[in-house]
Amino acid sequence: MLYHLFQFLESIYVFPGAHLFNYISFRTGLAFILALLLSTMLGRRIIDYLQKKQIGETIRDLGLEGQMSKKGTPTMGGVIIIIAILVPTLLLASLTNTYVILMLITTVWLGLIGFLDDYIKVFLKNKEGLSGRFKIVGQVGLGLIVGMTMYLSSDVVIRENIEVKGKTQRVENVIYSKHDTKSTKTTIPFVKNNNLNYADAFRWAGVNAQRYGWILFVLVAIFIVTAISNGANLTDGLDGLATGSSAIIGVILGILAYVSGNVNYAGYLNIMYLPGTGEMLIFAGAFIGATIGFLWYNAYPAQVFMGDTGSLTLGGIIAVFAIAIRKELLIPILCGVFIIENLSVVLQVGYFKYTKRRFGEGRRMFKMAPLHHHYQKPGNAGIVSLFQRPINAMPESRIVIRFWIVGIILAAITIITLKIR
Repeated sequence: MLYHLFQFLESIYVFPGAHLFNYISFRTGLAFILALLLSTMLGRRIIDYLQKKQIGETIRDLGLEGQMSKKGTPTMGGVIIIIAILVPTLLLASLTNTYVILMLITTVWLGLIGFLDDYIKVFLKNKEGLSGRFKIVGQVGLGLIVGMTMYLSSDVVIRENIEVKGKTQRVENVIYSKHDTKSTKTTIPFVKNNNLNYADAFRWAGVNAQRYGWILFVLVAIFIVTAISNGANLTDGLDGLATGSSAIIGVILGILAYVSGNVNYAGYLNIMYLPGTGEMLIFAGAFIGATIGFLWYNAYPAQVFMGDTGSLTLGGIIAVFAIAIRKELLIPILCGVFIIENLSVVLQVGYFKYTKRRFGEGRRMFKMAPLHHHYQKPGNAGIVSLFQRPINAMPESRIVIRFWIVGIILAAITIITLKIR
């Protein structure tokens, strides 16, 4: 809103300083600061309200170190994150940009699903919360919206890096196509030119290959949105773990959006140029500020939990953001922490069912899943010998920091994949 207001003031009245709002970097910095202030200042008020209304977390005793001390901690704090993302974005981003609109829809859509789940748990005293079936329907629905928007919107286009000339020791001169085109191409790591076309899987279909390519793209979008939002939800089991991991991922996504939306940086890196995605940096700034501000209260020992209101939203935002900037195939690296957490649950359940059928007794691969609880739980009885360390429980704060370090390493690897090909 402020962005459009100052554009109007500059064009009509030559308002002093209004031109600053033309700079993405300036608006991103403002969005970050505003989100940080909102999440810390407003966050305190929301936490006090949640405590007053006794909206606290119900804890089951699973034998984890320090677990029962969390009982009664206010939950549904994801509302803080959502407000801190939406307000700066609405004020400072271009509201005519398709990518920005898509991110706003994502935030509200998954925020409502997560809020409904928390509401059922806290107010209706139903520990199961919203049925998993309805969560999946909501996630699939969002993935469908994202995929179809990317397919149908005339604003969602690319300019492919089609030729490289005059290679020197330091510089590659990248030639882009002269016109924006609708395409099913995306970025793939470790491959020359970093481009992959989903339609190539359907070359046998001739003129229909592009149409089938879009169908595959939509299915991939649905899968990624579902997997990453659930992965973030599973990761939200220790104080600050999901929040800090999301902030790290947000920084990298913001960088990727900026270089992809700037023809000069895209040319330097020899990646496809995506007109309009630079505006997503404002959303990324708000996202990073909101998560860091929330971490002020969510770091160990947590004064508030985000609940599904926050975790589902954070995971969905990350997934949709990556899809929008054609970097969804980098997610296995960038979101490695979320994926490993997800995978640990799948392996635990699968191994337990397999051993129960084969030996008549279910056995566990980890002491407990998701993976962060494996390090939090003492003992090693009944698990696969490969995963029998550590025997003693690890302090929660140490687990979180080490997961953050892994996330930072994966983030660095994600960036350098743009040049390793």
